[in-house]
Amino acid sequence: MALGPTSRGLAAALLLVCCLTAVAQTPSPQDLARKNGCMACHGMVRKQVGPGFAQIAARYRDDTEAPRRLAGKIQEGSVGTWGRVIMPRQTLVTPADAEVLARWVLSQPPLP
Repeated sequence: MALGPTSRGLAAALLLVCCLTAVAQTPSPQDLARKNGCMACHGMVRKQVGPGFAQIAARYRDDTEAPRRLAGKIQEGSVGTWGRVIMPRQTLVTPADAEVLARWVLSQPPLP
């Protein structure tokens, strides 16, 4: 069934509204970090329980594999990288969200 000009315009407008709604509902990396409790252990700059995000970014600044590895550490946990501090598994974080979080952490500006 072919759509007339009015129907095509209406369909395009509906598609645009749906896409904009999906984009508007995509949480920012900071919102993901808050939602998943990252801020309970990590400061933006300095160590709390675990290292600050800026400290992590500084350590891995020139490591091209860091986003993938950090995403894995977010999901699977880690111990020994920053001393005896344990990074617990974050089983509720999806692989896509772990990748977003890892890239956001690594994008933090250098330490002051």
